[in-house]
Amino acid sequence: MRNPKLHHAILVVSGLVAVGVGAALLFDPVGFEASAGVELPTNASILSEMRASGGALLAGGVLVTAGAFVRRLTFSATLVATVLYLAYGSARALGILADGMPADGLVVAMVVEIAIGAACLGMLTRNFGVASART
Repeated sequence: MRNPKLHHAILVVSGLVAVGVGAALLFDPVGFEASAGVELPTNASILSEMRASGGALLAGGVLVTAGAFVRRLTFSATLVATVLYLAYGSARALGILADGMPADGLVVAMVVEIAIGAACLGMLTRNFGVASART
């Protein structure tokens, strides 16, 4: 593995960000979204959807963080982080095209998500050869 300290750091940071955001969505979706300029209605169905996605994000973050410390999870954790962050960032970009510009905090989140996803993709390519053509 090339530059294992950098790979470790990327997994720790990306995992802890996902854990933090996931926990905030799970335990305080109204407050968390308000910090980004989004006002959620106190509708039980909408809050349930927000909490469910928060729980999934929290679980993914735990896996990604574990991959920084458990060698046999490193590939899976890097793959999960890559897909997770690039999917979030891409979905936000699609939302901009479809719906217009969201609050500034959500645009910043999109940029951060794409940057983290790109860093994780770089680790996949460098350390596991995932993006290389195989015959």
